[in-house]
Amino acid sequence: MIIVDTCRVPEPEDLELPEGARAELLPGEIVIAGSQDLIHNCIVTEVMDRIPRQRWQRLQAQNVDLLKENSEPVPDLVVLERGAVPETGRLLPSQAVTMLVEVVSATSVDRDYRVKRTVYAAGRIPAYLIIDPIMAQCVLLPDPIGTGEEADYTVQRITKFGDPVPLDLLGVKLDTAEFQTFTDVRPHSHP
Repeated sequence: MIIVDTCRVPEPEDLELPEGARAELLPGEIVIAGSQDLIHNCIVTEVMDRIPRQRWQRLQAQNVDLLKENSEPVPDLVVLERGAVPETGRLLPSQAVTMLVEVVSATSVDRDYRVKRTVYAAGRIPAYLIIDPIMAQCVLLPDPIGTGEEADYTVQRITKFGDPVPLDLLGVKLDTAEFQTFTDVRPHSHP
């Protein structure tokens, strides 16, 4: 991971990145991350498979427009109602988003639990789901409040892997029984 902090932050799409890398703008900094672990990708795929595509559009690694927050994150999964997707463009308006999903890795713990929690709440994302294969848990954050660095979610629901996560906004109970965990990663103290 490389973090670039400059006076004039370039646009993420203007960077030349190595194959498999992605860049996202998080409160004024460009964060570049490498390709994801197989466990990470399998979890994202399992979540996508469990969200009915008849009603919901599920997009991987899609740039979301939170420019009022000086951020342009690229979540692991974006969920929005069918028909809410613009016809073209690189940026998906945050107003169209129903839920964002991040799968934690060893290098993204603080960013997923703290930075993105604040940014997504400030961007009025209705629900943020953190899936954590380090701690074998899911953290569902609905109901954003506040602005800027003071923004947060009013509710925090922690569910251990193996138990279903009620995603009320989507009308789905997310089965987590098959989610794998990382075995050689040091535990952390979040949320």
